[in-house]
Amino acid sequence: MDNDHSAIFENCTLKRCKQEPLITDDVTGEVLCGNCGVILLEKMEDFGPEHSAYTKEDYMKNTRTGKKLSLAEHDMGLSTSIKNDNKDASGKKLSPEMKSAFYRLRMWDSRVKLKTKERSMRTAFLLLDGMITKLGLSKAVSEQTAYFYRKIKARKSKTGRSTASLITACLYAACRFTNSPRTINDVVSVSTISKRQLQKTYRDIVKQLDLTLESFDPLDFVTRLASNVNTSERTRRKAIRLLIRARKAGTITGKNPIGVAAAGLYFACVQNNENISQYTIAKAARITAITVRHSYLTLRNSLGISPLDSIS
Repeated sequence: MDNDHSAIFENCTLKRCKQEPLITDDVTGEVLCGNCGVILLEKMEDFGPEHSAYTKEDYMKNTRTGKKLSLAEHDMGLSTSIKNDNKDASGKKLSPEMKSAFYRLRMWDSRVKLKTKERSMRTAFLLLDGMITKLGLSKAVSEQTAYFYRKIKARKSKTGRSTASLITACLYAACRFTNSPRTINDVVSVSTISKRQLQKTYRDIVKQLDLTLESFDPLDFVTRLASNVNTSERTRRKAIRLLIRARKAGTITGKNPIGVAAAGLYFACVQNNENISQYTIAKAARITAITVRHSYLTLRNSLGISPLDSIS
């Protein structure tokens, strides 16, 4: 141990350096001499044990090795692939013959690793990744969608639904489950199926998985709608206060959340003299202007508020 300790200080020029403590840079992993500042080790490897893990979740969270497992990948993120760099270990470009050989290797590698079921799973998760990106949803929603989809496929029930309809319905169910405010029209707009198909498949999934999913809160949609139609912060807050008052009065229970949110935002625009039409708000909410108008009149009459009255 003493010999190893002395060998570390070979780069030091001063004799008294061996008496000074070592300094470790936590960011770069470099070990420096505490006296003269010379870098003694470029990077210090950590051979210690992993962090303590008492549950499966702790182990997955604290592990430092390898890629994290993901339900939203057909192989759970465990497989490896041949890169398309077309370079050797030294960074030189491959010859045309070697490029052709590696092209065939990549092709057969992907074919051999994918079974029929895995191909269907990969297609589903490719569709999911595109929809998640377009809707701006989090990875948690993606993982929950994949979890629902895998449970449905594991049951091997003959639903007669296509891969696209199943994964889209699972995505909408995951949005409801994680309370991520996306309407059924939002999901349909980024999918390849019709609204009717989505509704039918969604009902089948909820029944098979015995899910209890609560409706969205209209307040969850206000911020996104206000941002889409470029209202002021004052109007957005007034719309939220209006909907909170309506919720306490019990006038929005059982109503279409996005319709109520659009109506509350339009009411706030009227009170603040912001010239934003019902059609503009309806287009941002992906509903009809008639729905906004009807919800607005219902909200105004049920609360007994005039457009000129202030909301505290």
